[in-house]
Amino acid sequence: MSNVNDKVVVITGASSGIGEATAKLLAQQGAKVVLAARRQDRLQAIAEKIRQDGGQAVSIQADVASYDDMQKLADFALKHYGRIDALVNNAGVMPASRLSELRVDEWDRMIDVNVKGVLYGIAAVLPVMREQRSGHIVNLSSVAGYHVNPTSAVYSATKFAVRAISEGLRQEESPASGIRSTIVSPGLTETELLHSIGSPETKAMTNQIAGMGISPYAIARAIAFALNEPDDVSVNEIVVRPTALP
Repeated sequence: MSNVNDKVVVITGASSGIGEATAKLLAQQGAKVVLAARRQDRLQAIAEKIRQDGGQAVSIQADVASYDDMQKLADFALKHYGRIDALVNNAGVMPASRLSELRVDEWDRMIDVNVKGVLYGIAAVLPVMREQRSGHIVNLSSVAGYHVNPTSAVYSATKFAVRAISEGLRQEESPASGIRSTIVSPGLTETELLHSIGSPETKAMTNQIAGMGISPYAIARAIAFALNEPDDVSVNEIVVRPTALP
């Protein structure tokens, strides 16, 4: 697995969970990783640990829901490394609840982060990749992007949207510019995502499956697999679930 060696990979939501695991794994494989998230102290600690372990990493505070922040992230990556070979659009939130609870602020936040954040990330790197005539964009969807459950209507809608955006990107760019698009859809994973749930009912439901999720490194390995395929191979969609759940 050497295709990511010396490649510049931008990762959002890199301060914990899947983003952190992906940054560490890709750095071990020789990638130059650019870490972005809102928690600057966590980012700096992760980037420093990667450098101590012999990897190459820089970090910048950024909110994916801000178009300006994502433009600054791309500029930051170019300033440090001169190119952008891959983007992992990983940042996401999941304050799931029943529609009847009318948690409109939470709906807005999911749309801003999970949908607009993906689009803003694409907008930040696509001109660079088109000019390079190469690149790879990995968008994190979810098993909720294939199936809707009670309490997941809005979250599922955002993850269905990520799949639609990713497929549209693949059809538009792969034949024309060689830019690859991959959707990675995790099942239950042990991350901070569940901590954003404010609904007492939904929180009680998720508590019943606590500890049954898979490691963030399982998802990081799936992302690394897609990135490490040769440039003439486009891995379009990967679903990763824990064996402990149906």
